[in-house]
Amino acid sequence: MNDRSSSPAAIEVAGLSKSYGPHRALDDVSFSVQHGSVTGFLGPNGAGKSTTLRMLVGLTTPTAGAARVLGGLYGDLPNPGRRVGVLLDASAQHAGRTGREVLRLNAMVMGLPLDRVQEMLHRVGLTPAEADRRAGTYSLGMRQRLGIASALLGDPEVLILDEPANGLDPAGIHWMRGLLREFADRGGAVLLSSHLLAEIEAVADDLVFIGGGRVIAAGSKRSLLDAAGGDLEDLFLTLTADHGREDVA
Repeated sequence: MNDRSSSPAAIEVAGLSKSYGPHRALDDVSFSVQHGSVTGFLGPNGAGKSTTLRMLVGLTTPTAGAARVLGGLYGDLPNPGRRVGVLLDASAQHAGRTGREVLRLNAMVMGLPLDRVQEMLHRVGLTPAEADRRAGTYSLGMRQRLGIASALLGDPEVLILDEPANGLDPAGIHWMRGLLREFADRGGAVLLSSHLLAEIEAVADDLVFIGGGRVIAAGSKRSLLDAAGGDLEDLFLTLTADHGREDVA
């Protein structure tokens, strides 16, 4: 087991708030993600999960507070893809390029050896024939695998993933679970947003629940489930019962 208390947090979200005109999408959100752990980030649609993840990687500017990765702002990290792997939207890959071309370009930008591309294609289970197809022809599950390959390409210390198992079949979900568990067990930190509660329960060490733009519960998975009678679905429904869909995800 990793000693997660011996080093600073890999991700530190402190007093994070975001307003769009009169609408407050996030309100004083604070939590941390430790090295050697998978943290499940849970909440109903529109709760503020995607807004939080976008602020972590510098795509959205907070109104107040800070979101730090490996001790600083994501945008200040030199060659950030070598330290933080990110998958927020599997459909964002260039539709006209092949999967292999997508990874080759990413490798070139990060200054990685090109043999890393084939290593990642093999790791995520994309065959040579699939790798040489245009990404625009991929199924959602194949796009997810390509996105994971891109996130892992730089051999990062941290993964920030939004619904990475969406579109995967049961075998793919099982593969994803093992990949994330192995990554954390080697000392990596994973922040995982997903609606697949069974998969979060199977892989997460810690849980953060968000509703209406606020953290409504956070702690170790075991302590939260023990307090709720051991059922993650019941815990999720109880915690989020008063937090319906918001305008901003």
